[in-house]
Amino acid sequence: MRVVLAEDLFLLRDGLVRTLREHGFDVVAAVDNGPSLLRALLEEKPDVAVVDVRLPPSFTDEGLQAALEARRHHRGLPVLVLSQYVEQLYANELLASDDGGVGYLLKDRVTDTGQFVDAVRRVAAGGTVLDPKVIGRLLSRGDARGTISALTPRERDVLELMAEGRSNTAVAAALHFSESAVAKHTASIFAKLGIAPSTEDNRRVLAVLAYLRR
Repeated sequence: MRVVLAEDLFLLRDGLVRTLREHGFDVVAAVDNGPSLLRALLEEKPDVAVVDVRLPPSFTDEGLQAALEARRHHRGLPVLVLSQYVEQLYANELLASDDGGVGYLLKDRVTDTGQFVDAVRRVAAGGTVLDPKVIGRLLSRGDARGTISALTPRERDVLELMAEGRSNTAVAAALHFSESAVAKHTASIFAKLGIAPSTEDNRRVLAVLAYLRR
């Protein structure tokens, strides 16, 4: 699997490259600034991009903006964003695209190699992976606006795990449910969020995106 990586800190960038290569990824470019990232994404067309939000020259949101620009040229380009902090605006911008294959992890998660590598693979496969702290922040915002009142606490637990990209089997294990119980909660979530059955759309992704945008 071909990866383009962007991280301005040399030691962290080198560590991420080593980790990815040790787990079978082909890191085709590892850059340290926004303009170089955009060029690499457009030229290499990787299977997934792992991108620090804040890159030189201004250390604001060059990484995210380069990734979003690349997705406009190559629709569906999977992007896993790494950030030092929960930046709600950045999460919203990333989730505004309906093309799937997006993730937002805090850099603290990178120290858990298994979790990080799993996140890269799930995003590359078109999944949505959100850091639990990001989910908590977004859901808190939703609470304040009264947008989740229709969901029960258990349905909210299920949706949070869905947002992390977990399967029904994994959700059942985490909540000590049966898979049939998870399926029942999931069906209720879809109904309450008004997401009808479709052969063309991933209802789990739509549920997470629709919910988090509110």
